[in-house]
Amino acid sequence: MTAPAIVLVGPPGSGKSTVGRVLAERLGLPFRDTDADVERTAGKPIPEIFVDEGEPHFRQLEREAVRAAVTGFPGVLALGGGAVMAEETRALLAPLPVVFLEVALGDAVKRVGLDAPRPLLAVNPRARWRELMEARRPLYLEVATAVADTEGRTPEQVADAVLEALELKDPHV
Repeated sequence: MTAPAIVLVGPPGSGKSTVGRVLAERLGLPFRDTDADVERTAGKPIPEIFVDEGEPHFRQLEREAVRAAVTGFPGVLALGGGAVMAEETRALLAPLPVVFLEVALGDAVKRVGLDAPRPLLAVNPRARWRELMEARRPLYLEVATAVADTEGRTPEQVADAVLEALELKDPHV
């Protein structure tokens, strides 16, 4: 089984995709985002999946995308913010190097924007983001091998923190 070198988890706005691309480039590995996999499979953006088929259908597609990626992808993998809610996904992540990208609400809002097309943040985004974090933070911590704080850091600095936390060497240093 080919497994990811690094898996990034965290809420919307934590920088999983941005930091993941930086890490992949530094390590000379491919990058993959399960949200992009879901959109490719469904043939439409995630907000449309939520509207047309509902959240349960989206979560099923998400579980399938995560399963495919963690069992056959040798690069840097970013998971959708809610992927850790599935027990099956948490079990798949158990043996892998998983980093929780911790982000403060203010930073997440700056990165995501409050008008971005995120279905779970559509109504009262700040309060909803806090609710999501209260529910998901224990799950992020459960699956995490390490935690990298993103507050006030550039994607490059967060990538440094991830490599340091996992005791991986940047081949370009």
